[in-house]
Amino acid sequence: MKIDRGIVAALSAAILFGLSTPAAKILLGGMSPLLLAGLLYSGSGIGLALVLMVRGVTGARGSITRPRGIEMLWLLGAIIAGGAVAPYLLMYGLQVMDSASASLILNLEGVFTALLAWFAFKENVDRRIALGMVCIIAGGVLLSLGPRYRGSNLMGPLVIAAACLAWAVDNNLTRKVSIHDSMLIACVKGLIAGPLSVAVAVHYGAVIPGSMRLIQAGFVGFVGYGLSLTLFVVALRNLGTARTGAYFSLAPFIGAALAVVIGAPVTGLLLAAAVLMGVGIWLHLSEHHAHLHIHGSAVHEHVHTHDEHHRHAHEPGWDGKERHSHVHVHEPLTHAHAHYPDVHHRHEH
Repeated sequence: MKIDRGIVAALSAAILFGLSTPAAKILLGGMSPLLLAGLLYSGSGIGLALVLMVRGVTGARGSITRPRGIEMLWLLGAIIAGGAVAPYLLMYGLQVMDSASASLILNLEGVFTALLAWFAFKENVDRRIALGMVCIIAGGVLLSLGPRYRGSNLMGPLVIAAACLAWAVDNNLTRKVSIHDSMLIACVKGLIAGPLSVAVAVHYGAVIPGSMRLIQAGFVGFVGYGLSLTLFVVALRNLGTARTGAYFSLAPFIGAALAVVIGAPVTGLLLAAAVLMGVGIWLHLSEHHAHLHIHGSAVHEHVHTHDEHHRHAHEPGWDGKERHSHVHVHEPLTHAHAHYPDVHHRHEH
């Protein structure tokens, strides 16, 4: 069975983010969680900006497309929701409840992401995908059940649930611009969201650490957040929001598995979570969604090669088989084939 590149991107994003968690815990020490998140996102944005500069110098500029017009509003909304509102709410929630209990509430991000994608943004879903999502999220809940829920009042859980909703909005709005260069989108989000989180953390009394910890946080942020977010956007482009969110929900399990490798005990909860997540992944990987569907006329710009969805003409002597980018027109097309809710298949069902 050939695995779609979007699935590979989503799983790779989860692996990079999951592996960064143990490193982030080491860096955390006595640092404010919000300050560390800001430093990680800042490192992500700065690192990706350097890579984009190299891509430009080496002549790859033509492959970098950016959001325009109303798409800039979608991106701005994503940055505000996920880079400003959500971290602030999380920080507030952590002040009134412990982080172990908060980890249980944070599983709601995947639930809210899927629900918004399915009901607000009309992304297609069937029983198989919904059940797979339930299994993966249930596995995440089991992983966070080790330290049982402890809360002194209802305000903490409600505020952290609101943070999850803000991140779900971020995920769905980012999908609206995922047709463009994934690294550029991840870079912009990091450069804006990172300093915003740092500013809020400093406002609450956090102290900027020394230069060595700044460098370490920047490197972890570039690998575990920057490259991970770049792959996450690629997955959004190819799979849609709910499916990408489901695969990315494996990140906590990957972090837990790494902890076992370096000496942590294997627990019954970990094994049960592995079974649930394995079933969820199988349900998603074995999906076969095919039907007669209509592509309406569209005009947009993104990197592409000529395939069944891109049959426009170029200058004589060039067949368009190499990856290239330009504004192009999609003529109306009706056909049937297996597909995901990617950027070219966002039709009604």
